[in-house]
Amino acid sequence: MKAEIPYKEAKTIADKLVMLLSPHCFRIEIAGSIRREKDIVGDVEIVCIPKPYQTGLFQDGIAEIVNQWQKVKGELEYGKTKYTQRILPEGIKLDLFFAEEGNWGNILLIRTGDWEFSKKFMGVLLPQNGYKQEEGFLKYNGKIVFCTEEKELFIRAGIKYIEPKNRTINAL
Repeated sequence: MKAEIPYKEAKTIADKLVMLLSPHCFRIEIAGSIRREKDIVGDVEIVCIPKPYQTGLFQDGIAEIVNQWQKVKGELEYGKTKYTQRILPEGIKLDLFFAEEGNWGNILLIRTGDWEFSKKFMGVLLPQNGYKQEEGFLKYNGKIVFCTEEKELFIRAGIKYIEPKNRTINAL
């Protein structure tokens, strides 16, 4: 297994994955260090909203593709899976995160990172404005607030949108 690869190689792999998986998704986007355009990448992270699929004897949809790759963790089960990790044929890890329309913005922001940025954004900035991140959804006064785009989270946090490549703890 490859531990780290150059950005350009990782981006090529991620683009191919998006093309392969997109017919089985309502929405899909590259996240993580590739989205942040880091020089060296340790894994491929993708966030998607999958179309309905079946697992088991009669696999179809996204499961038919993803289950070809060596599983590290996370079983696929429609409506329940939030995350699975696989080893791609290229020898790099795939972290595949499943979102819903109402939490797309949350999951994409968190999974784009970087880790310190996401932790401060979700754990400090949003709570200062009365919001709480819980089970993948944003909540206000205990009620789910749909965030279909990342930019909505920046507005709720009271800060200007920060491009993914500039997302570090120092940007906040």
